[in-house]
Amino acid sequence: MTRPADAQHGVLVLSCQDAPGIVHAVSGLLVQERCTILESHQFDSPASGMFYMRVEFAHVDGEPLDFDHLRQAFEETAGRFDMSWRMSDTAVRQRVLIMVSQYAHCLNDLLFRNSIGELHLDVVAIVSNHPDLKGIADFYGVPFHHVPVTRDTKPEAEARLLEIVRAEQVDLVVLARYMQILSDGLCRELAGQAINIHHSMLPSFKGARPYHQAHARGVKFIGATAHYVTADLDEGPIIEQEMLRVDHSLSPEQLAARGREAETRALAHAVRWHTENRVLVHGSRTVVFE
Repeated sequence: MTRPADAQHGVLVLSCQDAPGIVHAVSGLLVQERCTILESHQFDSPASGMFYMRVEFAHVDGEPLDFDHLRQAFEETAGRFDMSWRMSDTAVRQRVLIMVSQYAHCLNDLLFRNSIGELHLDVVAIVSNHPDLKGIADFYGVPFHHVPVTRDTKPEAEARLLEIVRAEQVDLVVLARYMQILSDGLCRELAGQAINIHHSMLPSFKGARPYHQAHARGVKFIGATAHYVTADLDEGPIIEQEMLRVDHSLSPEQLAARGREAETRALAHAVRWHTENRVLVHGSRTVVFE
């Protein structure tokens, strides 16, 4: 029989110390389970001695995949090589919560891309410390939660956020220009499940009106970095970066507009790769199979 084009796909992502026979063991197990490999990426790092792999597969006859059985069948191989691994159905949408303050560009871009099928998300909630962007949430039919934050109410606000995360069974939190610093405890709670976006310019400009600061210093490159959230502010494992060349002819407002372009692209790529199980984290670095 010919595998139909709409056959169910599974994805297996793994990492372990490099050793002979890993690819053979993985592919052999899939053949044994009457699966065919549709896409395969692998990388072994000479620096760390680690091996990383992502395999997308389907049943050879297009039959539904029994993931409980496949996971159980893979346990022996995973144990033999001491693998960290996950296996999932590519059709299952990750449940995503987006956090935002008053800048609309990243939020609007993610929701638009998702509405046209470029992203494969189930956006279950938008949380904001300001009410300004509720109209965008309403337009896309996403529940909007206004959770004000002050220095004195920050613990209560973060507790409310976690209530929503748990109630909605959120898989991923996206900080789409959320202009509040998360506490160390919340960062630990969301480890590996939260992505942030911030501008990246050389030299680096922090605080208010960074693009005006950049204009005053005559920068030649601006960009954006999407990374996992950690307690080290803006220093989590990097997933994606965008860079644009600029020159003296641009005003601060034009610099900011170019910066918004970089931020939306970097964040969208990072969210897509994470939700498609294309990112593996090792320490402070990532391996991304685009």
